[in-house]
Amino acid sequence: MKEILLPGEPCCHGVRSDGAAKIGEMTEPRVFEICAGAGGLALGLESAGFQHICAVDNDPYACQTLRINRPQWEVLEADVRDLRGEMLLGVDLLAGGVPCPPFSIAGRQLGENDERDLFPEVIRLAAEGKPRALLIENVRGFAAARFDSYREWLVDELDRLGYFSAFRVLDAADFGVPQNRSRAFLVAFDRSCVRGFAWPEPSGSDMTVADAIGDLLGARGWNGVENWRLRARAPAPTLVGGSKKHGGPDLGPTRAKKQWAVLQVDGHGLADVAPGPDAPVTHAPRLTVRMAARLQCFPDDWEFSGGKTAAYRQVGNALPPPLAAAVARQVRAALDGESEGFEHAARQLRLLKA
Repeated sequence: MKEILLPGEPCCHGVRSDGAAKIGEMTEPRVFEICAGAGGLALGLESAGFQHICAVDNDPYACQTLRINRPQWEVLEADVRDLRGEMLLGVDLLAGGVPCPPFSIAGRQLGENDERDLFPEVIRLAAEGKPRALLIENVRGFAAARFDSYREWLVDELDRLGYFSAFRVLDAADFGVPQNRSRAFLVAFDRSCVRGFAWPEPSGSDMTVADAIGDLLGARGWNGVENWRLRARAPAPTLVGGSKKHGGPDLGPTRAKKQWAVLQVDGHGLADVAPGPDAPVTHAPRLTVRMAARLQCFPDDWEFSGGKTAAYRQVGNALPPPLAAAVARQVRAALDGESEGFEHAARQLRLLKA
């Protein structure tokens, strides 16, 4: 294992290189986030009142994105396997979106046999650092029947460590995101200090692609934008960030491109700018990185480092901040003792679906 130290002093001592308060002096719940990416989950945690002790990712572009937008956070470029559990001592929540390829169709769903599977590292860090709670997200494929035994193993390991745990699949479109994007969540709580947890209820907000990016598509005077809005009054299909091993940015496989075409969007690539006044009224525009970020509900002032491919990969692989915030608020309520009755027994193995 590679030795990893945070800038300044070790995180377990609660000292940050920017001179921020020690862990013991913080009043808000503290989170240590792994596989933080471009900050979708981080923004949700922040909105729920969590303070980042550290955000970790192994991608230099993602780390730079976090540093640009949140210079006060401790950001560490590192492999999760090289982290020491003592970095989490005194932390309330271990959070993260561990790699999806082991459980995605595109990644061949090798599960525990995929070297990119980091769930065992989550268990190790929980055992060594003993956070009060865990919040881990992944693709919907993690809920597949083929992974029943793997989820059973996770539940048993967390039970052995003294945690209650729960699984659920939530769709971002139910929480104000203009995109059908289902994600699987694992939450776990130290049963000695947390008495309850309830999953978030859908917000009732139905955002569409037209609502989200119509102004951006019309920003350069494209005359077809109003006709386009009529075609785009539905949520987007799931944005796909893609693999570092394959080509440039596009909006996903053939099936996804056909879904985008129904919305009059060309899914075969990304544009640098919105269409101008000379573009045909019937033009099917391509999205820009900023438009894709809007569909993920990133703030417009959130900057993404790297070129178009690197930036889009960060956007497409992110957890939408509103969905992250909805779950994070419920986790915080549980940690604050404001949630009654744990609705999922530690050994109930079937995935609950919203």
